[in-house]
Amino acid sequence: MAKSKKKGPPVILITNDDGVTAPGILNLIEAVKDLGKIVVVAPDKPQSGMGHAITIGNPLRLHPLQLSEGVEAWQCSGTPVDCVKLAVDKILHRKPDLCLSGINHGSNHSINVIYSGTMSAAVEAAIESIPSVGFSLLDYSLEANFEGARKYARIIVENLLQNSLDKHLVLNVNVPAVPVELIKGMKICRQAYAKYEEDFVERNDPTGKKYYWLTGKFVNFDKGKDTDVWALENNYVSVVPVQFDLTNYVLKTKLEKTWKL
Repeated sequence: MAKSKKKGPPVILITNDDGVTAPGILNLIEAVKDLGKIVVVAPDKPQSGMGHAITIGNPLRLHPLQLSEGVEAWQCSGTPVDCVKLAVDKILHRKPDLCLSGINHGSNHSINVIYSGTMSAAVEAAIESIPSVGFSLLDYSLEANFEGARKYARIIVENLLQNSLDKHLVLNVNVPAVPVELIKGMKICRQAYAKYEEDFVERNDPTGKKYYWLTGKFVNFDKGKDTDVWALENNYVSVVPVQFDLTNYVLKTKLEKTWKL
């Protein structure tokens, strides 16, 4: 009787939207590099706010680079979603066991999940039946302290690898920008109803032509204590399960009952 093949270490794909050399992705690699075979495919330049954009009509390029000892790494000329697609099809030639995106420089809580390149990469992985997690730290600085983010990224990845996962699992994880000793733990949350009250400042360039600069402030309309905004304001790591199925099932049922079809 033939012996069954011994399963190797889990394959973990890592990507981001801040660029392949951003401090956040380097910290994520260090947090989990001993938990499996790490393969990095990330944009060659910042791609923040790209959402679920894909590249159409322009060539995509991949170049290998050295990021960390023992880690296979590639930089991609495309978007975060392009990186996931190319990683599966041209680098790995298989689906990884887990996809991690981040650690983003800045928040992706509440409505930010819609615009985020970090989270769109994670969502794309789930569309491809790869369990995924997007990690973000509420600090935009390149000199940000990632100690807390590293700690909780590792805890979450260890938990995921020890349990059987839904192949479409997506977690949106945000970490407060406080010293690690002040983080109280993790909260499983829902996405808060909050948004940016935006304004476009009108200015003139040196030639006198008008241009517009997007500004605004973040406003939380949700006073619930089970939201990601509340958790972060109270020094918890927020963990929000999200999905790519945007169907409003409650409204669907209502329309089926009330509309004359």
